[in-house]
Amino acid sequence: MPYFVYKIAPPRRLEHLATVERYQDARATVRNRRQAEPRETGVEYRLIFARQQGEAEKHLAVTDDARVSSED
Repeated sequence: MPYFVYKIAPPRRLEHLATVERYQDARATVRNRRQAEPRETGVEYRLIFARQQGEAEKHLAVTDDARVSSED
């Protein structure tokens, strides 16, 4: 399964940047992009391991708040 590299701009706009087979290459791409991006822009760079691009986007579209489950 490949690694998908995404740029996430406010408000949660996903932009596919690359599809990479090796984790080390995907990690290097994300690190380089993060270093080049000023923090005040609010842009994030993420990599995700998934079978298909659509599956990757589905996981990235879920906000952190929605991932937290409440236990009653």
